[in-house]
Amino acid sequence: MSATIAESPVSASAQDYLEAIFRITNRHRVARSRDIAQALGVTKSSVTTALKQLSASGLVNYDPYSYVTLTRAGEQIGRSVEARHRFLAQFLETVLGVDPERADQNACRIEHVLDEEVYNKLTAFARFLEAERISSATWLPPAGGIQE
Repeated sequence: MSATIAESPVSASAQDYLEAIFRITNRHRVARSRDIAQALGVTKSSVTTALKQLSASGLVNYDPYSYVTLTRAGEQIGRSVEARHRFLAQFLETVLGVDPERADQNACRIEHVLDEEVYNKLTAFARFLEAERISSATWLPPAGGIQE
């Protein structure tokens, strides 16, 4: 993909749909509208509207009352967003000590706006910490220990 996720002409909402479809199709080969609705916590009518737009953009293969699959372009975006999400959630949880649910929620918001340079620097920093075996326990104060 030539554009970064943050620079993508695809909206954050569309990226969320592509990520959800990517995850579902990795488990089940195809996705159904109700699976997508459940994964995103939205109504089936919202899914139908989004799928029509994604189909018109050439990102999904969709016909009403049929299964949904990603096109090559849709899969590329979905895979990229999912990888960013996974990395960011893990980073927030393991490096910053954020609880898993909060890490996941924040990763979902950050994945869309983080530019490629900052994302690459974060991944390099995470690799450095891992290589040096530096854990958050060595530098994070105990809960409630940070005073501003």
